Amino acid sequence: MGLREVAENDLNFTLEDGAFGFGWPITVTDPDGLSAQVYGQHSDIAFQIDPNTGEAVSGRVIEIAIRMKSLTDAGFTSFPVNQSDTSKKPWIFDVDDINGVSHKLTVKQSNPDRMLGVITCQCEIYKA
Repeated sequence: MGLREVAENDLNFTLEDGAFGFGWPITVTDPDGLSAQVYGQHSDIAFQIDPNTGEAVSGRVIEIAIRMKSLTDAGFTSFPVNQSDTSKKPWIFDVDDINGVSHKLTVKQSNPDRMLGVITCQCEIYKA
């Protein structure tokens, strides 16, 4: 087994382990309505760098990272992407924060790493 395969297999622990690691339950729903719970990582921080000044400013940066294999194993035939056509349904993530507050998110930008097998999505609050 090559190093890439070892790294992808290690995602089971480094990305998805909810008992001893940083894995967190995330419900993923595609535009066709297929929904499944997977484990991944979720961050929601209030810190950004202003690109014009280089200064730290208050903002909201929300990201979800999920193992691509977990999505295909759950039956998804594609991966989360931004749905720019507002007449179509978006990809939606439902996730609770550390205090148990539920958040419904949609994909703002999708960044798949097909060599490692991780998709990281920059998200925003879903507005139905």
